[in-house]
Amino acid sequence: QVQLVESGGGLVQPGGSLRLSCAASGSIFSINAMAWYRQAPGKERELVASIPSTGFPTHYEDSVKGRFTISIDNRKGTVYLQMNSLKPEDTASYRCTAHSVARQYWGQGTQVTVSS
Repeated sequence: QVQLVESGGGLVQPGGSLRLSCAASGSIFSINAMAWYRQAPGKERELVASIPSTGFPTHYEDSVKGRFTISIDNRKGTVYLQMNSLKPEDTASYRCTAHSVARQYWGQGTQVTVSS
């Protein structure tokens, strides 16, 4: 079993930055990839960024390329999402996920609101 806890969300003005963290605990040795998804009200959930436990290659949704950076610290079992140049359309609940061979785990989510 893997438990995931996200942190770092909040309210930020357009153009600002936030850093999301997702700390994994439990059987973190079984994790082979982690990712961030987001879902805005009335919209479908979308994959924002993903990273394997090796750290490369990373994948980004087109709208966040050049603005968001995903990274992983395997010693801490933590994945980060650095979000720069935030836009109102980035407003959503962001959830962390971890993949093992057996299954996919989800965190509870953290809210990101971009508004002036």
